[in-house]
Amino acid sequence: MPLKNKLTLLLIFVLLALALMTLFWAPFNEAIDREEIKLGLDLKGGAHLVYEADFSQLPSDTDHGEAIKGAMTVIENRINAYGVSEPVIQRMGDKRILVQLPGIDNIEEAKRLIGETALIKFMEQGTDENGNVAWKPATGKLTVKNEAGQDVEVEQALTSQYFKGKVELRIPSGTNQPLVTFDWNNDGAKLFEQITGRLIGKPLGIFMGDELVSSPTVKSVIKDSGVIEGMQIGEARRLINLLNAGRIDVPLQTVEEHDVSATLGADFVHKSKVAGVVGTLVIILFMILYYRLPGVIAGLALLIYAALVIAAFKAVPVTLTLAGIAGFILSIGMAVDANVLIFERMREEIRTGRTIRASVEVGFSRAWPAIRDSNVTTLITCGVLYWMGSALTVPSVKGFAVTLAIGVLISMFSALIITKSFLRLLGGSQLMNNQILFMPISKKQMISGEER
Repeated sequence: MPLKNKLTLLLIFVLLALALMTLFWAPFNEAIDREEIKLGLDLKGGAHLVYEADFSQLPSDTDHGEAIKGAMTVIENRINAYGVSEPVIQRMGDKRILVQLPGIDNIEEAKRLIGETALIKFMEQGTDENGNVAWKPATGKLTVKNEAGQDVEVEQALTSQYFKGKVELRIPSGTNQPLVTFDWNNDGAKLFEQITGRLIGKPLGIFMGDELVSSPTVKSVIKDSGVIEGMQIGEARRLINLLNAGRIDVPLQTVEEHDVSATLGADFVHKSKVAGVVGTLVIILFMILYYRLPGVIAGLALLIYAALVIAAFKAVPVTLTLAGIAGFILSIGMAVDANVLIFERMREEIRTGRTIRASVEVGFSRAWPAIRDSNVTTLITCGVLYWMGSALTVPSVKGFAVTLAIGVLISMFSALIITKSFLRLLGGSQLMNNQILFMPISKKQMISGEER
């Protein structure tokens, strides 16, 4: 066997081994940081939240459409930072946002993923009406221009809206305590300098929403940067993800929240597995009865194809929905269709009197243009569907496009590499020269030299 064929077979078996380890060997999945295949909202359920924007707190000339769009972008960034796949984020009417998170069965966890409207507030201690110690916003003065174009001083509260660039996490080797570090923009630096200047020796409260995160004692005047300490590592990472995802400028109120049970659930998943196994076995049986030995090879290639595709779904990872399963099933049909085209081309060559080994090579080369064109047009369709699903915020359409595209690419590899390599492997055996085992053709079906 030529060295090229040996290397191709080695590649096939290496890919199959990796696929099987991804599917069945837990230590391998831990090493590559992969969990079980994720199921979508229709199969597993999740969290359902509806937010309503409060435009009364914004300037009267605010573009409501742009404000909602910006809030949706920030929510999506925050959710993506936590690796939640296939979230549904849609606008409802003029001022509401629908958020559905597959696999999240805890409403409070979902709300933490999305976060608060005002993330970080800096507070100083004062007294309330009864003379008790209470936190109040830490403020400073900024110079701004009024409507007449004159410079005036205004009192401004210090919040995370004055952060500049990305917030970072540092863990000093000596203490192993996480530090959240950030830089101020010009206005933030001016406010922070004033506030720390008057609070030397006093605490500065740092609040996330209404929760006190830490209250370090100010030791000196600070201007350009700041540090948040006293947090656990998990809370620090969550805070950084929220801050770096962006700030929601429009106040949002939760008007609806509940868990969503799976619309199809575990019973459908089980039935889908049974149907998939039965359907695949029926296809393999048909291929064997009709094409004999090539059908056996096609069936083996189809099993390898299924293992590679499911492993790819897990490695990408892909969140499987009902539409995604439909895309996978459709790709199985296309994988079989490619084998049928190849075998029929081979049968035509055998009828002309070519040897079986020569028919294998010629059959693959002549079937390739039809396989290429059909699969390329399908991939173009997948691209259009993915773009439409993204533009219209319909995750099921995106999921269908992704699973179908992955299936089509691997089906081409299966038909043109795996099936061809196995047929070449048997090329030197007597099985290939046995007309009863290899696509039997009667004498009546043979084409004479004149007909050729």
